[in-house]
Amino acid sequence: MRVGKEERPVHRVELDAFYMDVNEVTVGQFKQFVNQSGYAYVGNWNHVAEYSPGDDYPMVYVNWHDVTAYAKWAGKRLPSEAGEYAARGGLAGKRYPWGDELTHDDANYLGTGGKDRWDLSTAPIGSFEANGYGLYDMAGNVWEWCSDWYDENYYSKSPVSNPQGPSTGEWRVFRGGSWGDDTFGRRAAVRGFDSPTNASGLIGFRCVSESK
Repeated sequence: MRVGKEERPVHRVELDAFYMDVNEVTVGQFKQFVNQSGYAYVGNWNHVAEYSPGDDYPMVYVNWHDVTAYAKWAGKRLPSEAGEYAARGGLAGKRYPWGDELTHDDANYLGTGGKDRWDLSTAPIGSFEANGYGLYDMAGNVWEWCSDWYDENYYSKSPVSNPQGPSTGEWRVFRGGSWGDDTFGRRAAVRGFDSPTNASGLIGFRCVSESK
């Protein structure tokens, strides 16, 4: 798991309309998927419970293949890295979904204080205020897997219309920061990446679906 600093150049993208899930996929939802589909989840549920101890907490210890399988089962898909602009909640040029400042009243990240009572673990989904698009936990709680391969130089060659990332790669992108990161890692522009076969207590996901 790595966090990159390749956030430039600032560039314009145009995306077709889509619907993004209001919340991160929960432990309870992922259990339902495994039980109903027979998916061979090889993660350790005891490890999941260390960081997400209830069904209303975000699912963790899922690799990229796990989350794409869930999304397909649910009739949805993972967001593209470009689609993560939704984290900004309509606030262009701001560091965080709520503006240029971030406190423990806004999100679950490293340490505690204010509304953030969860030290070294996830918080139940929706424990903090939504952003301007009505989406919860778009900064902090867990990083969220995206569909794209990672390329540190992709922004310099990204197409304007519906960019989908490189066609191949070694790493998959995740965005949004987690309970284990400081305020720098919560910024909307930060890019994370990891092997698609790796899973972590810091990484979960949410899904999107196409606009009808």
